[in-house]
Amino acid sequence: MNLSLKRYFWITFLYFFSGMPLGFFYTFLPVFFRSQGVDLVQIGLLSSAGIFWSLKPLWAPLVDAYGVKSRWMGFSLLGISLSIALITMNTTHINYLFLSLLILTFFSALFDTALDGFLIDYIPREEYGKANGLRLSAYRLALIFSGGILTALSGYLNFTLIFYLLSFLTGLSGLIILLNPSLSLAKRERRNYSIRALYWEPLKEIVSRERVFLLLLFIATYKIGDALLGGMIYPFWVDRGFTRVEIGLISGTLGSVFSILGSLLGGYITSKWGIKKSLLILGALQAFSNLGYAIAAIPFLDKRAVYIASILESFTGGLGTAAFLTFLTNLCHQRFSSSHYALFSTLFSITLVISRTISGFGAKYLGYSLFFSLTFVIALLPLVLIPFLFKEKIEKNTGYGR
Repeated sequence: MNLSLKRYFWITFLYFFSGMPLGFFYTFLPVFFRSQGVDLVQIGLLSSAGIFWSLKPLWAPLVDAYGVKSRWMGFSLLGISLSIALITMNTTHINYLFLSLLILTFFSALFDTALDGFLIDYIPREEYGKANGLRLSAYRLALIFSGGILTALSGYLNFTLIFYLLSFLTGLSGLIILLNPSLSLAKRERRNYSIRALYWEPLKEIVSRERVFLLLLFIATYKIGDALLGGMIYPFWVDRGFTRVEIGLISGTLGSVFSILGSLLGGYITSKWGIKKSLLILGALQAFSNLGYAIAAIPFLDKRAVYIASILESFTGGLGTAAFLTFLTNLCHQRFSSSHYALFSTLFSITLVISRTISGFGAKYLGYSLFFSLTFVIALLPLVLIPFLFKEKIEKNTGYGR
């Protein structure tokens, strides 16, 4: 097999198992718990076990410093496998369920941390664009599989059988990774840092860069317009009178398909155009798609306008995300690959959560059409920072433009 194709295969394989726990946790498990008679309040409280997905910077320096990333990934998948099996052993005791879910999300977050660093070490820089397109597509396919498809199958198959199937798949994949020597990359020579230095050195390397404030501001805001819009898309569909079947089929399933297509194309385009041009043009397309929803929100327009807006938003969102993740990947120093990616991704994920949290205020007081128009303007603002980040001197020192 061609070396590049081999790398792409493993990135696709690994990121599928990165996305699977998330769809399982947020879509499949609430359905399972409710069908087992778990109280709604308790189901809501159980979702707080997802906190580990927001705490990756706490252990990322340890992943960089100790062991081999493929081993971290392999043992993490074995931990996920064990946690899924544990859930089936007691579905009535809330504290036991919460502990099982904490084990699941911890090992999932640990797997993600090691995998993001592994990608940076495993894929040559000139192939980051294509790899990120495949990465996003595999991740979204996993969300569809472990969320929607397994939930649908639970109407025909016993829940316990589905749990054991997932446990078997993740456990087998963990063994495959551990037993595959081609994934055990040679560890770079490491200085003998103290625990304090392990956490300080990656951060120090970031803050020492030129125009670091602009860099961090750009990372925090590049997807903010997309997040503001995303927080109100499903409420908008409901208020426009769409059924749950229509929402699931068009916005959920069909939207996911176009998002995957956008991710693949965006990764390819980024590898051809370079990061600066891709961030600017694909980011602009991502922003302009918000106007599709602004137009579709005009009351007298046909429902088909909403369908078109959904497809455009999903497709261009995939384009912009592929370029953005390639940018983040290039920012990471290989010695601190997991630490840097964890810090950068946590920064923009926090602003996404904040944006979604406040989106309801904008939609309520401005109305959908005006609010969606405002998200278009907000989405354009971060693009103004791109020329300042990609000045020749800055590129040479940081690798932004590689």
